Amino acid sequence: MEAWLVGNEPAVRLAAFLGVLAFMATWEVLAPRRALQVSKTQRWANNIGLVVLNTLLLRLLFPAAAAGIALHVDAQEWGVLNQFELPPALAIVFALVVLDLAIWLQHVMFHAIPLLWRLHRVHHADLDYDLTTGARFHPIEILLSMLIKSAVIVLLGPPVAAVILFEVMLSGMAMFNHGNVRLPARIDGLLRLLIVTPDMHRVHHSIDDDEANSNFGFNLACWDRMFGTYRAAPRAGHDAMTIGIRDFRAPRQVIWLGGILALPFVGKVRGYAINRRRWGNEPSDSD
Repeated sequence: MEAWLVGNEPAVRLAAFLGVLAFMATWEVLAPRRALQVSKTQRWANNIGLVVLNTLLLRLLFPAAAAGIALHVDAQEWGVLNQFELPPALAIVFALVVLDLAIWLQHVMFHAIPLLWRLHRVHHADLDYDLTTGARFHPIEILLSMLIKSAVIVLLGPPVAAVILFEVMLSGMAMFNHGNVRLPARIDGLLRLLIVTPDMHRVHHSIDDDEANSNFGFNLACWDRMFGTYRAAPRAGHDAMTIGIRDFRAPRQVIWLGGILALPFVGKVRGYAINRRRWGNEPSDSD
């Protein structure tokens, strides 16, 4: 199984991405959660254009991707897991959980450090919330994320299969929990005991800073509960809440690709973004 995954890693990831994309796009049409506020055609064209740019950049700078790094780590017997004899299934599950926690911590860090928040606000500045928001990241953030993930792989020494499965889960769950889709409340409540649902993560994209600094998870829902950053729902409700960042509302800044790429270099960031707990109409201290 591992040999097959390694040999077909690009095809597996592409097939999974396109499959989840088609499924979620259909679901958004059939059962949308919120009415979109701006042109879907414009947003999708620019958000997907950013995805293509990031994919080409990653393949250029990291041709072997995370799976290649994991293969090298395994060959050198680096990392914690390579120092123990664990059943393969247990090693994969353990690695998936640790990698998920690492991504949660990285997400918190990108909110906590002003320089990193500059990059991450590209993701939050989208004026609507749908499956393409889940892949909307500045190229510099994508490269930093790859370096952080590589460091975790070197330290952890996970099975190669776990890394490939995690990469598939990362893109698939990002599209799912950013989906503009409606789930029955009972099903949503059950699912979010284990995984992050769209209604759970949408709170994180609120215009109000205290809500935006909650629900950092992308896959497992336990971390926000464990670390005290869980919020069940936005105070205005999902239909009335405002998506985005208060100081960046102009379409030329947050919809068009040129403005998206320039966004980290606009304005000033004062203080640590994660410490801003204001909400409502209080004056902004971010830019």
